[in-house]
Order: sequence, then structure tokens, then C-alpha cells
Amino acid sequence: MTFEKVQKIAMALPGATFDVKWGADRCFSVGGKMFCVAGQDQAKPRLTLKVSDASFEMLCEEGVAEPSPYLGRYKWVRFTSHDAVPEAQLTAYIKNAHALVAAKLPARERKALGL
Repeated sequence: MTFEKVQKIAMALPGATFDVKWGADRCFSVGGKMFCVAGQDQAKPRLTLKVSDASFEMLCEEGVAEPSPYLGRYKWVRFTSHDAVPEAQLTAYIKNAHALVAAKLPARERKALGL
């Protein structure tokens, strides 16, 4: 999946914002909290996402993702390649990452973001 597709999916989610952190990593956030990071390769981004506990175990066991450096203990994975999972499945993971992070926001902030 290209960066443009990732950006289109992520930015279509309620309250999603985009910025560049650490010099080159393109980050998508909700309520100021990251839910998706696309690595430096513009054409074929290396994606890092927040996932559920069950998805974390499954993706790592299948070898399509690995625990993210620094964030693995919080159930973030980094996919091993840009095409590690089908686009439809990756779209679902991006949407779920947004939902997981948004669910931890204070109620007032969720309401302000329309969540």
C-alpha cells in the first residue's frame, strides 16, 4: 500500500491529524495521540500501528509484523513489508488503531472530536 493510500484512509477518520516527527516519520494522530506511523520510504511506507492484544500476538506469530521498537510493549507492531497483509485487512487495522487510541481519550475530548 502506498503512502497516499495510507494517508487517505487515516485522514478520513474522525479527528485525525497528520504531522512529521523525528525528521522524516509521517504520523497520524487523534486527540494528539499517535495511532499510525509511516516510515521514510515514500513509495512503499513501512507501517507501524497500534493493534489489539489478540492482533499483536497473531501478527507477530505469523511473521507479517514484529513488535515495534520502543512501542512494542504497548501493543504496537511494525509490518515487515508494505504488502505484508492485503489492503482491505490493512485498512481495517488502521481504522482499529484509530478506534483503540480514541477510546483512551477523555470523554470531553472524544465528544469535541465527534467520536
